[in-house]
Amino acid sequence: MSRKEKILAMLADDPNDAFLRYTLAMELRKEGEHEQSIDILRDLAYDPTSKYVAAFFMAAQQLAELERIEDARELLRDGIEEARAQGNSHAAAEMAELLAELGK
Repeated sequence: MSRKEKILAMLADDPNDAFLRYTLAMELRKEGEHEQSIDILRDLAYDPTSKYVAAFFMAAQQLAELERIEDARELLRDGIEEARAQGNSHAAAEMAELLAELGK
């Protein structure tokens, strides 16, 4: 059983587990399934029950790699705001650095 299959099996038991969903998105990214990965990450980032800060950053990285720069900037701006709201200055700084690299 592949890592992806194991994650999917665990998600079948707990489909709302934010960490498992994030892990699935990272597996999809490795497989080149960027759109599916980005969709999962966006859902995690904007889900009011999770507001998974790392998802903003990872989705933005993929979007930048796909040369969807404005979409990446939007996620980074939102992610910085959410990271600050959660008191996560490290994540906010990482996203601000990537945003600066992409140009504001």
